[in-house]
Amino acid sequence: MENYRKLKDDCVEWIKQFFEKNGKDCQAVIGISGGKDSSVTAALCVEALGRERVLGVLMPDGVQPDIGAAELLVRHLGIKHYTVNIREAVLGVVKNLPFELSEQSSINLPPRIRMATLYAVSQSHNGRVANTCNLSEDWVGYSTRYGDGAGDFSPLSHLTVQEVKGIGKVLALPEELVEKTPSDGLSGKSDEDKLGFTYEVLDRYIRKGEIEDQRIKERIDRLHEANLFKIQSIPCFVPEGE
Repeated sequence: MENYRKLKDDCVEWIKQFFEKNGKDCQAVIGISGGKDSSVTAALCVEALGRERVLGVLMPDGVQPDIGAAELLVRHLGIKHYTVNIREAVLGVVKNLPFELSEQSSINLPPRIRMATLYAVSQSHNGRVANTCNLSEDWVGYSTRYGDGAGDFSPLSHLTVQEVKGIGKVLALPEELVEKTPSDGLSGKSDEDKLGFTYEVLDRYIRKGEIEDQRIKERIDRLHEANLFKIQSIPCFVPEGE
């Protein structure tokens, strides 16, 4: 726990320094899902900036069965929050397209609309948008480019799932939020079911290079290689001489 406490303290200090340089009077604007990542991000920002400078945005897509977890988080932290249902926006895009969306496009559209919503809130409230992705999910591409993979600052992008959970416990967040099973909310399956391995296995491989099952290693390596474009800078043409 001492290691997690130091990680927490270092991250809080990093958030303070980010806002000192990039908006002394700005608020942290965070999309609140009720999962561990948004919960830990919000709690870190509260400790770094004070609850009066943290703004949560709940964005259900129609009816969200687990919306209670997000509501629990904002009550626990005592932060101001808005609820913006994105269902009509999603349906509006789908209805006006002259073709049927692919399955992957259908999955990625809501996260991208959520990010557009977060920036609308942020620009209207002198804010900076938090990216809540963690290292483990980014490692295997479990994020949506320009959706949850966007943001102005990213406290968790170099922390594994196990480290995020450890920080959540140090922050005394409700266990049901820290241990909430992550899922996309669409398929009825957990992230780990869809990936074919646990985050614990993935985290040990990332941090220590240790893994017993060669097939899982190959799958992780394949996913990592295929999704590197999501976390790398956009390729840019550079004219000769620059």
